[in-house]
Amino acid sequence: MSDTESGAFVYEVKPKSMTRAKQWSDEIENLYRFQTAGYRDEVEYRHIKQVEMVDRWPDTGFVKKLQRKDNTFYYYNKSRECEDKEVHKVKVYAY
Repeated sequence: MSDTESGAFVYEVKPKSMTRAKQWSDEIENLYRFQTAGYRDEVEYRHIKQVEMVDRWPDTGFVKKLQRKDNTFYYYNKSRECEDKEVHKVKVYAY
């Protein structure tokens, strides 16, 4: 996929709205991981870091590794890391 085909590399996509997560799901788990690393979501991460793929655990599909904006890395476990008490802090963006 070239830069012009992907869209995410060409220009930054701005979210139209934001809500808070109410209960845990696989999607919320991955959003939690992006947000603890300092990004809104996968869209922003891929735009800033100019990557096509995010490292994921093959069996769960959860994000495995993210590079923060200061170039340090966050490594995540295969299992759930977003505890129930943290779920309400996760922001879900709509585009």
